[in-house]
Amino acid sequence: MTVSYERRDAVAVVTMNRPEYRNAQNSAMTYALDEAFTRAVDDDEVKVIVLAGAGDHFSAGHDIGSPGRDVDTSFERKAVMWWDHVGRDGGDLRFAREMEVYLGMCRRWREIPKPTIAMVQGACVAGGLMLAWVCDLVVASDDAFFADPVVRMGIPGVEYFAHPWVLGPRAAKEVLFTGDRFSAQRAYEWGMVSRVVPRPELEEATFALAARISGMPRFGLALAKKAVNQSEDLMGMRAGMDSVFGLHHFAHAHNAEVGTDALAGMDARSMKKASG
Repeated sequence: MTVSYERRDAVAVVTMNRPEYRNAQNSAMTYALDEAFTRAVDDDEVKVIVLAGAGDHFSAGHDIGSPGRDVDTSFERKAVMWWDHVGRDGGDLRFAREMEVYLGMCRRWREIPKPTIAMVQGACVAGGLMLAWVCDLVVASDDAFFADPVVRMGIPGVEYFAHPWVLGPRAAKEVLFTGDRFSAQRAYEWGMVSRVVPRPELEEATFALAARISGMPRFGLALAKKAVNQSEDLMGMRAGMDSVFGLHHFAHAHNAEVGTDALAGMDARSMKKASG
């Protein structure tokens, strides 16, 4: 089971469950997350959703090298922003897949009408950032670390390009230009993380916050969330993402044309080594 689901009073807990691969996201996990989020939205008793990662790490990002990598597998499409990628060639294949499982799914999850909290420990890297960023709040342990190192592949950031809005322009450039890890405390200073707590207190602090929020009227919470999201979009977030998604795929095409593959020859091992 790549994702587990439980309910604690008015809080749904959605947990990524591939700890042996640092919760790397294959398509099976992505669609399982979507199913779990849908279940939480449809449950009238649920007021808040907590997204967690089993084991030592929240998520090491997209699965680009585990035995469970399923890039050539079809799933029932839910974002329905493009046709199925399986059996396609070249840019058609990659654009269709990433429009569905990365940008499309993340946009769906951002619009969930219930407050969501990411509970982050250990690594939150590349695609892991996307999962944290679609959540309304992020509670991180003091040993959590973050990074978007994909510029090492010649690609200008992950597909859900929220960097300038969640980090600010200068911090976004530093994160992208260096590919370096940044700490939970730095993320807090930049406004990306809501709270930083000692690792042993992470779960208690997260669920205390969830309980506090769950005391508010459900419809009021949904409208407040929509108000902030709409304001972000009026500040250019959605249009900016669309434009950068095009640059992202231009980079993939360039890599494939001048090198051996669309990832510039990088894999999970080399990316981890380069990121320190």
